Amino acid sequence: MTGGRWLLRAASLAAALLLWQGLTSLDVNLWLRFEQFPTVGEIASTFAERARTPGYWQDLASSLRRIVTGFVLAAVLGVVVGTAVARSRIAADVLGPLLEVLRPIPAIALVPVAILMFPSNEQGIVFITCAAAFFPVLVSTRHAVRALAPVWEEAVLTMGGGRARVLFSVVLPGALPGIFGGLSVGIGVSWICVISAEMISGEYGVGYRTWQDYTVVDYPGVFVGMVTIGALGWLTSTAVERAGRRLTSWLPRAAVSSSPATPPRPRPSVQPARRSSAPAPQGTTTGGTQK
Repeated sequence: MTGGRWLLRAASLAAALLLWQGLTSLDVNLWLRFEQFPTVGEIASTFAERARTPGYWQDLASSLRRIVTGFVLAAVLGVVVGTAVARSRIAADVLGPLLEVLRPIPAIALVPVAILMFPSNEQGIVFITCAAAFFPVLVSTRHAVRALAPVWEEAVLTMGGGRARVLFSVVLPGALPGIFGGLSVGIGVSWICVISAEMISGEYGVGYRTWQDYTVVDYPGVFVGMVTIGALGWLTSTAVERAGRRLTSWLPRAAVSSSPATPPRPRPSVQPARRSSAPAPQGTTTGGTQK
């Protein structure tokens, strides 16, 4: 990324912070009410205080551990089940109806099920996080595998390759762009659900601490939690996207240019040479040999 693009992004973020500071410091109360919102300075001061305490880092580590564990489980299960449903008619008939019934259920609605099913809140939160990311990965993997052209599979079979060779040499590499699309969506949904689960049944974590700050009317602390959640979500989603780019580096990349495309110059038309209608001189023929 060029320096100009980094400068533009930094300027955009700075403009948003300046707008926030102006609306909250002036107690703007039009259709939207900013009079009770903390200013950027108050949030930064509270963040600096929290960052010096071990409790903040303990909450951050707890949320990261839950999100990584649940997301890795969802990634593995989603790719395996999605590939099986896309390539096996039996798996599609047995698992397909059950998955389609469960897929519309929001993962946060599974909190009572997790409380009843798991012996600890920690395991229940990981289960909810896994359930949130599982279905985006499943659906994207299923569509990506079904969209593969059969010519590559037929080529491997023709050269004597087995089903395992087809799976690991054709199916999974060809479906990687679609799989990572589902992983990018899944990591975002996982953060939404893990924070909600921590608010409901957690003991530690960023979501739990943010909810506790809200109950004691500590609004700067609430926004510190929101900023922390946003930063963690951005870092994890960026890590997933970079891993996807590295694993699919063999794909052609479209060049992004900041300047408008220059139309191609027209090629000069070459007129065929005309034959001379003048008679050939005596003593020669058209082939260039003398009589």
